[in-house]
Amino acid sequence: MRSPTYDEVKAAAERIAGVVRPLTVAPMGRQSEDEQALGSLRPSAGTGGAEIFLGLEFLQHTGSFKARGAANLMAGLIETGSMPAAGIVSATGANADIGFAWAAKIFGVRATVFLAGSTPRAKVAWLRALGAEVRLAGEAQDNARESAHDFMTSTGAIDAYSYDDNLTSAGAGTILLEFMDAVAGLDTIVLAVGAGGMFSGITAVADYFGIRVVGAEPDGSRALNAALAAGTVLDVSVDSIAADSLGAPRVSAAALAWAESTDVRSVVVDDDAIVRARRQLWDRHRLVVEHGSATGLAALATRAYQPRDGERIGVVLCGANTDPSDLVD
Repeated sequence: MRSPTYDEVKAAAERIAGVVRPLTVAPMGRQSEDEQALGSLRPSAGTGGAEIFLGLEFLQHTGSFKARGAANLMAGLIETGSMPAAGIVSATGANADIGFAWAAKIFGVRATVFLAGSTPRAKVAWLRALGAEVRLAGEAQDNARESAHDFMTSTGAIDAYSYDDNLTSAGAGTILLEFMDAVAGLDTIVLAVGAGGMFSGITAVADYFGIRVVGAEPDGSRALNAALAAGTVLDVSVDSIAADSLGAPRVSAAALAWAESTDVRSVVVDDDAIVRARRQLWDRHRLVVEHGSATGLAALATRAYQPRDGERIGVVLCGANTDPSDLVD
């Protein structure tokens, strides 16, 4: 089943308007063929090549697109009277925890986050500053998830990550609605794919307006690409520098359904290309993003996706929860 729908994304946009930060879009310029061949993404004064626009979603609250889906989830559950008194639980060990904690604070919902004992102190402190109750359980995140499950069973709290992923995906899909407001005649949207939530929401909008979607994944974490090849969702091994944000062992069934039924190109890039793209964003544009966020741009630099001449392309830079020290020589 293809979900969310375009109408659900539109409803999400109405719910979270004024709660999340509007998308900032920066024109990158045109990419000439010579620059493509060199793997460069420097703007060109030439008339050929694709015109690239960067969607700076990493400027979003909490530093990633996760805030959109989390805000729509909270608003949607409150709207329908489905939010339990025990609130929500999150135990992803990733950016989603921060997004859910932030949204819970905004909407006055109790949030309990379960993390491995080895979680960096800075993340624990940030979550607590957002008002979440943080419980450290075991040495691995799997241990924390087991504790979270026990907590939900005993209290009635809901798993924010999986309870209604349609709401979170629809929230993420609002990125493309705002991208289209900023860039007239957008032909293609390029984004990194992890578990597929943002991909599903954005593809629902893209399909409605006839925009091509390019889903980029690291070679060492290619859940969507592998699912398309197999014709079914399946587990993949994860070994990539971008695994902290794109390390999903499997893509959602909804993401696969969208990818199989509309104008989607699934491409993969290696870790070296991701590192170079991230470095280029800093060296030439002074933009700091996480490795997963640079994966879409790497697909253009390596020609994993080769644009048509004059194609207008939006690239979603979806997160910046990263240590920038490796960008400074």
